Amino acid sequence: MNKESAPKKKVYLSGPIMDEHEGAARAWRELAKKVLGKDFLLLDPMRRNFKDREVDSANEIVEFDLQDVRDADILLVNYNKPSIGTAMEVFYASQNLGKFVVAFSPYSFKDSSPWMVRYCTKILPDLESAMTYLKDHFLKNHYG
Repeated sequence: MNKESAPKKKVYLSGPIMDEHEGAARAWRELAKKVLGKDFLLLDPMRRNFKDREVDSANEIVEFDLQDVRDADILLVNYNKPSIGTAMEVFYASQNLGKFVVAFSPYSFKDSSPWMVRYCTKILPDLESAMTYLKDHFLKNHYG
């Protein structure tokens, strides 16, 4: 199989949604899709139209997100604030599935949760450096 026909790696876009201010949860994901969409298959949890905090959709939200985590090769994580869902996705992906987890965060190492430091494979200072990292390390045409 040549490089051109190799399947694209799947990247799950993990990060706060429920308690994020209007538009912020969508904005970074849209930028990631623009920059990475040609080279990776991006799994965006916001593609589903669920309403948070509705009892009948809570189990569906979690299960669909976990299915995306299972389907993904890599997680790209926005660690811009504490988020229970994001932390659980990171833990599940790393501990249970052995996935590569690349996060970006404004927090310094000393201000980061030890749990995020332990279960993220790599934490970078911003989305741009995280996207560059993904391209540099996970695209066949970027390395032999």
